[in-house]
Amino acid sequence: MNDYVKAWQCTGCGMIEAPQTCIGVCQHRKVEFVHAFEHEEALAQLELARRQASALEALARRLVSTNPHKGGWEAGYRAMQQQARSTLAAIASAT
Repeated sequence: MNDYVKAWQCTGCGMIEAPQTCIGVCQHRKVEFVHAFEHEEALAQLELARRQASALEALARRLVSTNPHKGGWEAGYRAMQQQARSTLAAIASAT
């Protein structure tokens, strides 16, 4: 459920009202809120995405810092492929 509800928050006392303002003396401005569980879910998804990006960044750093010996490029390439497979499998199992 990602529906947005418009509400009003008093700039003086902080009172929140919806779907319309009261007729009191408070000054109101429109604000938006999300449910706490949706916010926590978004934070969990963000943390997962950060871990995945970190794993992929580490793989990319290993790739750019690797200089295979003459005639050894294929072994290095195969090793990097295996590391990439392992990283992608770990990412897939985390989702």
